[in-house]
Amino acid sequence: MALLDNERVATAVWVGVGLALLVLMALLSSVLTPFALGAVMAYLLVPGVDWLQRRHLPRWAAALAMMVLTALVLLGLVLILVPVLQHETGALREQWPALITRLNASVAPRLHEWFGWTVTFDTRALTELLASHVNEQDTLAASLLARLRSGGAVLLSTLGMLVLVPVVLFYMLAEWHEFIRRFESAIPRRWHAQVVGMAAEIDSLLSQFLRGQVSVMAALALYYSAALSLAGFRSALAIGVLTGTLAFVPYVGYAIGLVLALGAALLQFDGWYGPAMVALIYGLGQVLESFVLTPRLVGERIGLHPLAVIFALLAFGELFGFFGVLVALPSSAVLLVALRRLKQAYFASAFYGRP
Repeated sequence: MALLDNERVATAVWVGVGLALLVLMALLSSVLTPFALGAVMAYLLVPGVDWLQRRHLPRWAAALAMMVLTALVLLGLVLILVPVLQHETGALREQWPALITRLNASVAPRLHEWFGWTVTFDTRALTELLASHVNEQDTLAASLLARLRSGGAVLLSTLGMLVLVPVVLFYMLAEWHEFIRRFESAIPRRWHAQVVGMAAEIDSLLSQFLRGQVSVMAALALYYSAALSLAGFRSALAIGVLTGTLAFVPYVGYAIGLVLALGAALLQFDGWYGPAMVALIYGLGQVLESFVLTPRLVGERIGLHPLAVIFALLAFGELFGFFGVLVALPSSAVLLVALRRLKQAYFASAFYGRP
C-alpha cells in the first residue's frame, strides 16, 4: 500500500511539473522563440556538421560552414521571390480590368448554361475593391515601417532575434553531442534505458519526418519550377519555389500554390491553355508527392498523419504564437511515442487480457 501511495505521489508531482512547464512556456513564449528556432535549425543541420567533421574539419568550422550555406540559400530564395512577386503584383493591377472582361465573356455564360446562374462581374466594383485592398496593404506596410522607426523596443527585439538566433544555432551545432551526453548523464539510472529508448524513438520519428520533408520540399520546388517554366509561365520559378516550400503544411500549402498558379495562368494566357496546364502539372505533382517522394523520403508508416500535423501547427500556434509553431511537431512526436508506449502497456496488462 505504501509503495502504491508513493507511485501516486510521484505521478502527481510529474503531472504538476508538466503543467507548470506549459504555463511557463506560455508566459515566456516570446523569450523562448529564438532558442526554439535555433534548436529546430540545429536539429536539421547537425547531420551536415557531422559529415564535415568526419572530413577532418574542426567542429566549430563545420558549424560555421553549415550556417553560412543555410544563410546563402535563404538569401537566394529572397532575391528570387521578392522581385518576381513585385512584378506579378504590378501585372495584376494593370491587367485586372481585362481579366474581369474575360470572366464576363467566358465564365459567366458557362455558369448560366451549366447551372442556370445569371452572374455579371462588375468591373468597376471589383477594380475599386482591389484598389482599396492594395491601398490598405500599403497603409499597413507604411504603418509597420513607421512603428519600426519610432518603436525602439520593437526594433531592438527584431535585431535581438537576428543576432540571438545565429548565436544559439552556432553553440547548439558546435556542442550538440555534448548536450546529448549531459542529458543522458542526468537521467536516473533506473529510468535510463526507458528514457534513452523513448528519446531514440522520438529522434527517429522527427528526423524521418522533418529531414525527409525538407527533401520533399526541395524536390517539389524543382519539379514545379521546371514544369511551369516548360509550360511558358513567366513566374514559374517564384510559384514553383513557393509551392514546394508551402508543401510543409499538408494540403494547405498545395492549395495555396495551386491558386497562385491559376491566377498567373489567367493573367498571362488567353483561353483554357493556362488553367489546363496548371491542372496537369499540379495533378502530376500531387501523384509524385503522394506515391513517390513522401513514401521514399519521409516514410509511409511514420505515424504523423497530415491532419494531425495541421492540427498541431494550428493548436500550438494559437496557444503559444510563433514559438508554438516551432515546437508543435517535436511535441507531437513526444506525445505520439508516449501514446505508443501507453498502448503497448495497456495491451500487455492483466486488465486488458483478463476475460
